Amino acid sequence: MAGIDEIVVQPPESATWRVHLDRAMWVGGVRGLMLQALHPVAMRGVWQNSSFQDDPFGRLRRTADFVGRMTFGSPEEAAEIGRRVRGIHRSLRATDPVTGATRRVDDPELLLWVHCAEVSSYLEVARRGGLGLTEEQADRYLSEQRRSATYVGLHAEDVPGSCAEMDAYFKAVRPSLRVTEEAAATVRFLLWPRLPRELRMLSAGKPLYFPFGALCYYSLPEWARRMYGVLPEVPPGLVTAGLRAFRLLFNGLPEPMHDRAFMPATRAMLRGCRERLGAAGYDVSRGLRGLTDPRRRPMR
Repeated sequence: MAGIDEIVVQPPESATWRVHLDRAMWVGGVRGLMLQALHPVAMRGVWQNSSFQDDPFGRLRRTADFVGRMTFGSPEEAAEIGRRVRGIHRSLRATDPVTGATRRVDDPELLLWVHCAEVSSYLEVARRGGLGLTEEQADRYLSEQRRSATYVGLHAEDVPGSCAEMDAYFKAVRPSLRVTEEAAATVRFLLWPRLPRELRMLSAGKPLYFPFGALCYYSLPEWARRMYGVLPEVPPGLVTAGLRAFRLLFNGLPEPMHDRAFMPATRAMLRGCRERLGAAGYDVSRGLRGLTDPRRRPMR
């Protein structure tokens, strides 16, 4: 029988599974995009080299695909998408419209910022929404995410691997952050996005998206909200209650229904993950979320 490290990148007993299977990830993903936008060069790289301003939700789904493959995919799937992402980044540049100076999109400083903004958002939103992780488990999650950072070209030892290291990183990088025109536009897009073609049938319910976008915005760190100043402040307890309600509601959705929000390729990858784990003796009758229960893992 194949070892678990030959089946999925991260094992079901990892802290990563607990965080990445939590539906609060949708809030964390949008929060991460809002946070990433505060780095002027990183934001310029996205703005100048992607269709983000036309399809921000599409970028979120592509990010979900990458994160999914780094968690539930086979080592071969993770290596393949890592090569693809590095190849794309290698050819891209961000140009300062005032000075004309250019920087590589795969500059380690920029890659590190994007990684930290993303994984810290996943972790903080899930915990604030009620996912019961101890400090040790939270540290373990960030340590595990060092592996995913290597797939985009970073060295694991250069990536924060604990909550204390992540806090120190944000404290050091904050002086270089600012709200550019592109960053302000990004937040507006994320508060009222354009739905991709395959989800246009949901357009009638689009007004219901604004409370979701606002929840993502209010889950940002206080210093980031103060920089943006887009929405008036609300009591922190109200935001926490909103995150808990969102998490409770969406965690209750059946896995097949929830997975419709992903791209077809992502859904196929998740099916493959369930099949491989089932063949290895895991009880997948309750889907991937059920595998976070130790009783549904094979005896070793």
